[in-house]
Amino acid sequence: MYDITAIRIRFFHLVLFFLVSAMLPVKALAQQQTDRPALSEETQRRFDYYFYEALNAKALGKYDEAIDLFQHCHTLDSANANVLVELGTFYNVLQDKNRALDFFQKAVSYDKTNYYYNMMLAGLSKELGLKQQVVDIYEAMLKQYPGKPDLHFELANAYADNGELQEAVDALNKLEKSTGIAEMITLNKFRLYSLMNQKEKAFKEIRQIIDKNPADPRYLILMGDLLTEDEQYKKALQYYQEAKRLDPAYPALILSMVNYYEKTNDKPAAQAELQRAITSTSLDVETKIQLLTRYLDILQQSQQDLKGANSLFETLFEQHPSNTQLNMIYGNVLLLQGDKKGAMKQFEIYTKDNPADPAGYEQMIRIALPDEDLQKIKEITAEALKHLPREPQFYFYSGAADYQLENYREALKTFEEGLRNAEFTNPMVESDFHAQIGDMNYFLGNKEVAFDSYEKALKLNPQNLPVLNNYSYYLSLERKDLDKAEKMSGITIKAEPMNPTYLDTYGWVLFEQGSYVMAKIYIGKAIEYSKDAPSADVHEHYGDVLYKTGEREEALVHWKKAKELGSDSATLDQKIKSGKL
Repeated sequence: MYDITAIRIRFFHLVLFFLVSAMLPVKALAQQQTDRPALSEETQRRFDYYFYEALNAKALGKYDEAIDLFQHCHTLDSANANVLVELGTFYNVLQDKNRALDFFQKAVSYDKTNYYYNMMLAGLSKELGLKQQVVDIYEAMLKQYPGKPDLHFELANAYADNGELQEAVDALNKLEKSTGIAEMITLNKFRLYSLMNQKEKAFKEIRQIIDKNPADPRYLILMGDLLTEDEQYKKALQYYQEAKRLDPAYPALILSMVNYYEKTNDKPAAQAELQRAITSTSLDVETKIQLLTRYLDILQQSQQDLKGANSLFETLFEQHPSNTQLNMIYGNVLLLQGDKKGAMKQFEIYTKDNPADPAGYEQMIRIALPDEDLQKIKEITAEALKHLPREPQFYFYSGAADYQLENYREALKTFEEGLRNAEFTNPMVESDFHAQIGDMNYFLGNKEVAFDSYEKALKLNPQNLPVLNNYSYYLSLERKDLDKAEKMSGITIKAEPMNPTYLDTYGWVLFEQGSYVMAKIYIGKAIEYSKDAPSADVHEHYGDVLYKTGEREEALVHWKKAKELGSDSATLDQKIKSGKL
């Protein structure tokens, strides 16, 4: 049994229920349904009242009220097909498929000739894998509606799904006799004959439609494609050549020929075909871009220098100087070639013409980030936010650049603006904004504000490892909520057991709790896993732990190592001088 309260809560999300069932025709309430017991005059009056009230509630979006009213109608007349379908649609949306199926089956049993009810029952039966039932439904419907072509298709598909391939072909043949040769019928018969491994019959179907349309290159190309897939390459080439005689610049033919050459391992011929097409003046620019993309794929697959494509771009720029989509593609190609300066120029051209597309700005940032060109990142994000104030990534990159520049107040301002203005479709991204706001506030001495921001970040993403690490570390520095800090830090080392930063934090929390032996183990692992990039903080922490475990000479070694690594610790010099913690 469903909890009706829970149903009502979910009802406000069931717009689909209204959209689907609103399309169903409402029959007269006094309809003549088979095997339907007659109602008394009083019961019929009450039923009519509640049914129309239910329809009105549904139309107004009051779905909780509507379902209650439909259920009441069902108690008054359990054999009314209209009500049964309404309830079935409702439970179908609620993903209670078996219950929905039961309602649809009862609706059809009381109104056997209703086309829409039968189609709904067939659709749900197919979804539930009731293959024979689907066949039975469409067979019965075709007897009632022999003139509906879509039923022949549905019955053929039902036969095919049920493994009755010849029966599926027979159904399509019957349809073809009444409608004539049609592309959809032919292609379906080709598929069925192929599944039955009757290749000659399959290809005969395509030849039949070619004979009907001898001046249309589409079907010749289709036959060539099918023969290519069947590795009948010589025959395929004959059909392609015939299509080329009809229309040598037909875009689909070019792509098919490229595919043919690739299948026959003739990469040079594929490249030559593409080059001719791309540099021709007979094709539109969109088709050329599609061909250019294929050409670049071939170059990469055959491990050829992408610089071979640069001359093609120059030709395309001359032919289509206003199409900046070419600049975006060329920028990516230059980036793959290692020409960052050239790529940046192309992306700048693209963004100038397409200021509301984030892709150009993102590619420019991608170039600037590895070089740590922070001022360039600031410049790019400032321009992006003029046109895209709802995009969170540009606030994030801008704030991160200010953080790297140690402009903490400016970074904090940017992240807060992002939180106010950006549109977040991913809670993890929003969590990262709260995380950055927490970090900035901590650096600026606003510790309680920082901790509150970390809480908000973890509410959105409980597995935000950097937040769990920073929050627990800062709590340990404040020597507060150490049990909470230990639990949070424990999550990070379970997720990344070889991360030296997380290991050091966990060890330091244990140190503050007085668990010096365990602290030594974890910070020792942090030392081991950070040999390639040693940290002054980790070595100072390890020295502190060693001092507490009685290994004072070794502690001094690590304090001195921290000094060599450039530690800015206010107490490190005193530790080294006195040899004491």
